[in-house]
Amino acid sequence: MSTSRFPCATAYAVIAFGITAMLSGPVLAQDVIKVGAPLPLTGPLSPEGLKQKRGYDLWAEAANAKGIKAGGKTYKVEIVYADYASNTPRAVQTAERMITEDKVQFLFAPFGSGATKAASAISEKYQIPMLAPSASSQEIFDQKFKYIFSTLTGNETVSVPIAKLVAAKNKAIKRVAVLARNDLFPLAVAQEFEKAVKAEGMEVVTSERYAIGAMDHSAAITKMRAANPDWVYASGYINDLILIRKQMNDLGLKAQIITEIAGPAYAEFAKTVGPLAEDVTSMSWWHPAVRYKGPDVFGSTEAFNAAYAKANGGNEADYIEAGSAACGAILQMAIEKAGTVDPVKVRDAIAATDTETFYGRVKFAEGGQINSLQPPVFQLVGGKPVILWPDAIKAGEIRFMPK
Repeated sequence: MSTSRFPCATAYAVIAFGITAMLSGPVLAQDVIKVGAPLPLTGPLSPEGLKQKRGYDLWAEAANAKGIKAGGKTYKVEIVYADYASNTPRAVQTAERMITEDKVQFLFAPFGSGATKAASAISEKYQIPMLAPSASSQEIFDQKFKYIFSTLTGNETVSVPIAKLVAAKNKAIKRVAVLARNDLFPLAVAQEFEKAVKAEGMEVVTSERYAIGAMDHSAAITKMRAANPDWVYASGYINDLILIRKQMNDLGLKAQIITEIAGPAYAEFAKTVGPLAEDVTSMSWWHPAVRYKGPDVFGSTEAFNAAYAKANGGNEADYIEAGSAACGAILQMAIEKAGTVDPVKVRDAIAATDTETFYGRVKFAEGGQINSLQPPVFQLVGGKPVILWPDAIKAGEIRFMPK
């Protein structure tokens, strides 16, 4: 893909990890598995796109260190990257061009539920399995497509647990204000949250929406403040939520609980908003505190954590980075189980997966969404996440803010 086709995007970056270093001669075409990865490497979603790339890169390095064995051959993996500049139509065009021109055999999905849903029509059309690390909205899986698989459980799994937790710990929390980005995932997860708190006897006193790319939330925040909420909830992506948290402070919106999803799951959130991150609650589909072992290329959560830290300056992975690496690990296991790189047969092996991995137990429902995980609830304390639920990895009790 040339930059003339996508003037705002970078040119294709084709990355083959470890191939030259580990083979004595040139790699034969039939010995390489090509995976296409359209990502938002520039634009407002670039922080999330770069997270996915880090996860994919970590898997590719681990896979190439051992090789992927199928049909009597040992394959290397080559990831074909392209920047779609945070523009969903470009993500769809890029996915199709990767299949038709670059001849990729498999796809990693673009970022987010909206772009993943749009691109899933392409993977279905060409019968190319696509694994998604950042798509949780039910609308994707209601399509009953056969070639889309996601490592995130449904939006209700990051809504119901925190509603039940708060209801059990503080009966005085009654009034809830909601602010959601008008986009597939943020809107869908906010709607699930509203259902969850209503089921616990709470009242949603205001439910506001903001446009994609909005840079001023003062009108919505002022309306929320006037509603005198006990609990403030905001959904969106990291740049949205950093701005919302700052403007809440500027405009004097306070509550006993402030919850945002999904930005606080990323270390960048606390680093950017500083003291305003204290006691913010959120939910995450994975956390490095979990402990799993399995037959995947990493073998255990501890080994994955160590590999990530080594490659990323001692930092911990968040759920996007871990889920992205899990997409590769799942694809690798399916190829080895199928004994072939034929996309249709590998698709069947992915669909039949039921095993524990470093990321947790992996099993997919009929529509392709993972249904075997228990996403944790956490609160930021001293800039670090403290797990509040589930009990198996709980590290603290929820703290309520002065109003």
